[in-house]
Amino acid sequence: MNGTIRVGNLFGIPFYIHPSWFLVLGLVTWSYSSGLAAQFPQLSAGLALVLGLMTALMLFASVVAHELGHSFVAIRQGIDVKSITLFIFGGLASLEKESKTPGEAFWVAIAGPMVSLLLCGIVIAIGTTTAASGPLAAILGVLASVNLALALFNLIPGLPLDGGNILKALVWKITGNPYKGVTFASRVGQIFGWVAILSGVLPLLLFGNSGNFWNLLIGFFLLQNAGNSAQFAKVQEKLTGLTAEDAVTHDSPIVSANLTLREFADEQVISGQNWHRFLVTDDDGQLVGAIAIDNLRTIPTALWSETQVKEIMRPITESTTVQSDQPLLEVMQLLEQQKLSVLPVIRENGVLVGILEKAAIIQLLQNRTQPNPA
Repeated sequence: MNGTIRVGNLFGIPFYIHPSWFLVLGLVTWSYSSGLAAQFPQLSAGLALVLGLMTALMLFASVVAHELGHSFVAIRQGIDVKSITLFIFGGLASLEKESKTPGEAFWVAIAGPMVSLLLCGIVIAIGTTTAASGPLAAILGVLASVNLALALFNLIPGLPLDGGNILKALVWKITGNPYKGVTFASRVGQIFGWVAILSGVLPLLLFGNSGNFWNLLIGFFLLQNAGNSAQFAKVQEKLTGLTAEDAVTHDSPIVSANLTLREFADEQVISGQNWHRFLVTDDDGQLVGAIAIDNLRTIPTALWSETQVKEIMRPITESTTVQSDQPLLEVMQLLEQQKLSVLPVIRENGVLVGILEKAAIIQLLQNRTQPNPA
């Protein structure tokens, strides 16, 4: 997953760490250990380092808890959580699909900040009831502050932050259109991204102060991800209402299982067809397998006239096909997830419709984007 390292499962959810996380862990450990050593001179360097590492790990555990909040609510809605990843800007729970209603989307989005606020309250309560002092009180103060900051930062109303998803759900509820919600929340996210960038660039240009460099990084992060969300929302909206059958390639490479290899070669190969792989159907038009031109090499040319296609074809499983009435958006996501470029399209009774190419979906999107002539 883009260079991430899988470290195990959390409640059955695959858990990944991006290599940049280790750099952040080291910087946070060094920062807090230095702060503790300066605040409490009686601490040895080794103990300050251990406490700094423990603080850093608890902070990242708070980020994981935040993502688990989103995940558990999504799971209750029947949405599979593909993974949780820690990276330089925090954490990300990757969900299989969107919620079905704006209300459900709202609860998935708000769950993370609610967990962070709950943790902040629990830590404050622990510090108050135990009358903690010294380094322990300092660590509890940091944990409470970071969880509060994590909740408030994520409540900024712009994608890809949780507040942006809350805003998306609200606009979806008002307009009845989920894509308008994504577009609006993405634009707000881009505005906050530019504000963050300016807050980092202006002090640097005017006063030579680089103290807000982190704002610059966050700004670029917001701009990039908000822009991607808006672009994907446009694609989703254009594909709404279309099915797999709408993107089937005309004159798909289909041959009968009863053809001899000689007939197959004459009709499809020698005739100048550019296809290298053909789908095979039986007398009822049902998909039974596939044959590639390279498969011909396994049979001596002298036997081509007495060998039928069905004798050397490769079977095709149902997992590598899509139904003709399946939403085209789901098909596109399937192609991306499985890194495929082509899928056979069949009807409910198994009859083959044709092949669906990723390029055909792209062409369909381009055609729907072009303005109609006056």
